[in-house]
Amino acid sequence: MPTPFPEEFRRDVIAVARQGGRSRADIARSFGISESCLGRWLKIADRDDSKTISQGTDASEAGSDLEVENRELRKRAKQLEQENEFLRRATAYFARDVPPKMIYPLVRDLADDTTFPVPVAVTCRVLGFSRQAHYRWRANPVTDCDWDDAHLINAAITIHHDDPEFGYRFIAYELADKGLTAGRNRINRLCSLRKLCSVHSRRRGTGCRPGPPAHDDLVQRKFTAKKPNQPWLTDISEHPTAEGKLYLCAAKDACSNRIVGYSNDARMTAALAVKALQNALTVRGGTEAPEVIGHSDRGGQFHSHAYVRALSAARVRRSMGRVGTCADNAAMESFFSLLQKNVLNRRRWSSREELRLAIVSWIERTHHRRRRQQALGRLTPIEFETQL
Repeated sequence: MPTPFPEEFRRDVIAVARQGGRSRADIARSFGISESCLGRWLKIADRDDSKTISQGTDASEAGSDLEVENRELRKRAKQLEQENEFLRRATAYFARDVPPKMIYPLVRDLADDTTFPVPVAVTCRVLGFSRQAHYRWRANPVTDCDWDDAHLINAAITIHHDDPEFGYRFIAYELADKGLTAGRNRINRLCSLRKLCSVHSRRRGTGCRPGPPAHDDLVQRKFTAKKPNQPWLTDISEHPTAEGKLYLCAAKDACSNRIVGYSNDARMTAALAVKALQNALTVRGGTEAPEVIGHSDRGGQFHSHAYVRALSAARVRRSMGRVGTCADNAAMESFFSLLQKNVLNRRRWSSREELRLAIVSWIERTHHRRRRQQALGRLTPIEFETQL
């Protein structure tokens, strides 16, 4: 049974075909699919678009009752009036220089106001917390933890006033001698809150030397392989447009230099890296790749729990370079440099969609099927994999 194409790949092919200017046969040949397959994808996309339009028409006809609409508008107007009144009073409340700036007393005062009361539900919805939390505070305004923190801060201020050279570690020792037991992390948080630090403290410099690896480096800068899927190199690059930045996460096969998986998004999140990994697994024909090494840098997206879970589910071995050493992932840096010269630097891009389609077309048409590489014996990545 043939391997299905990734959903993002299908959307990109459909978008390129709808741009016009090229025949279906040329587009299908550029992306490595048959002309009949491209036609079937376009029919499915047109059918889905027509369903969306018909559903929107039915919804507009169902909501044509003026009485129901007016009632909803009056209800919404009242809610907006209450929210505006809350925001006006909250601005004046937080502009005062009287500490502490607590939210719950403001909610209580607005609810008890006889002139224009603002319900607790409205205030909590605007601020983004639950009503239960407010009523819990109202029943017990000062928790046991806050009470203990206040005693610890008072004792820490006294100790630091007597010995200004003491940092939070020595303050924790002195508190233990006085019978106030607390962990060093808690004392550090309280001292940072009150800006209690040693007079001898010095801000640490940020050197450019590479730090220790966050995970084992299984590649060791060997960016070649004798057979496919050993390893996959991945990284994230950003490209500016008039609408904002477009981020590209790509996974490259070290054997054939083919981009086996990629994904574009307007935000650089962990979902971007997970989507690129899933596309690579789909292209390679399976949801598991036990022999693959997934090598990346120490970016936060590759440290995320979602990406680590995706690697574990696919049985992909994790590999990372050191911080501050771009040479540990030099093969992907080289690919992004090539992409920069051939796509990004050629002109200014007005929208993310325009740049995304240009990147996809260059990867699938030029890099995979037309650009011959010396390291592959003057073959393209697709030709090299075909021979293997």
